[in-house]
Amino acid sequence: MTMFKYLIIPLLLLPTFLIAQEITVSEEIPLRNAVSYELVGKLKNRVLFLQDRPTEVEVQGFNEALREIWSKELELDKRQPKVLSVIWSKDDWTVVYRYRHKGQTILKAHKYDAGASLIDSVTIKNYGVLFFTPDFEIIRSEDRSKICIYQIEKIKNIRAVTYDVEKMEVLWDTTTSPDDMDFNLEFLQAIINNNGDFAFMLNKDNFRSKRKEHHYEVHEFRTDTKNWQINKVSLNDLLTYDVFFDYDNLNGGIVAGGLYSEKNLARSNGFFYLNIPRNSGEYLLNFQEFDQDFVSDIAGKEIDKSKGILEATIQDIVLRRDGGILLIGEKNRQLERRSASGSGRYYDLTRRFMVDYYFDDLFVISIHPTGETHWKTILPKKQFSQDDNGIYSSFFLFKTPSSLKFLFNDEIKNENTVSEYILKGNGDYERNSILNTENLELKLRFRDAVQISNSSLLIPSEKKNRVKMVVLEY
Repeated sequence: MTMFKYLIIPLLLLPTFLIAQEITVSEEIPLRNAVSYELVGKLKNRVLFLQDRPTEVEVQGFNEALREIWSKELELDKRQPKVLSVIWSKDDWTVVYRYRHKGQTILKAHKYDAGASLIDSVTIKNYGVLFFTPDFEIIRSEDRSKICIYQIEKIKNIRAVTYDVEKMEVLWDTTTSPDDMDFNLEFLQAIINNNGDFAFMLNKDNFRSKRKEHHYEVHEFRTDTKNWQINKVSLNDLLTYDVFFDYDNLNGGIVAGGLYSEKNLARSNGFFYLNIPRNSGEYLLNFQEFDQDFVSDIAGKEIDKSKGILEATIQDIVLRRDGGILLIGEKNRQLERRSASGSGRYYDLTRRFMVDYYFDDLFVISIHPTGETHWKTILPKKQFSQDDNGIYSSFFLFKTPSSLKFLFNDEIKNENTVSEYILKGNGDYERNSILNTENLELKLRFRDAVQISNSSLLIPSEKKNRVKMVVLEY
């Protein structure tokens, strides 16, 4: 199922009305020693839930009232299968996994129908005998029709294979070794488009002492030519604080939005827009400095604008149909500290570290395809939690062709209010309370939610090794 990714900005200028939401909650699902679980999605009025355990992979089917109606164990290869990814569409879903056989590492895909009956299977790649277990990464195209499985070998080689999920065939398999790549310091991101083209980005010389040489390297492997193409983007004597890349499947090419620093990588002084058109050999790069009011509003007090914005990251970009973007950032940080000892009188070597997680205001910047600013807005929120890896914090971005909704927990606690921001095309917004979890025993993980249609969202609620599924219908 293709989710809506491109925004038609004029439609967002229509009046926004609060529409009642319908909430459906499942019974508790015991995880039973699961290594991981996944919300597969909704197929033919069935919601599927998968648990990956050390010795088996189980999938459960639920009706529209979220009542379990069946449960099945998937028959994967028996030699240490490990689920890597689950991809669903309207009529079927695919499990990609690896297993070992006679010392060989094999990558395989099984396609199932809505009742979890096997439709077909295919071996994607046999890596042969390896002396290590590959750390596979999987990325998906916007329309979910293609995936790329890649890995980093010896910190300098990138092996990648792209698989067509619909046709169940490998499109290409390649290995590249970029010159002088330091993966730990330079690797930024990997992306794939609807054609199966694959790109990864390196951040070169992003140091104050080398900022005149600072540039991005965009390495792209094209499905049509089966060749690599490298674009170098000079960052104009500036340091980059954070960046997010994406393919523009509608207009072609690669776009990015990010934050930059003039001298100090501890804070950002402005934002930038990058567009690398397909087949042009050129690029558009535009930098915009934060204004005084924007910095002050983010910081919560008046400060000198040269100090910039601390502890902000780019969480996503939304593509506009005209080639521009919405740049979505969030203030967040984590603080590690020792827990207090019982008496406070003696130094206790057994005292553990505690981690505090802060996820605060969101900011959205609308950028024209020229790189010029359309508007900027700040969506206030304040979330705090301890020792939970921040899994209940941050937000989910619910997308339709005419609106964006940011859904999040107001506070990270057992009884909580769920709120949303509805963002309009001119940067104005409405904030609504949409759910109170009091007496519902819900702790919603919005970052792991799945949009299952243009009007509904599937959200996991996890407490004490038990999960409930929640469907929010607009």
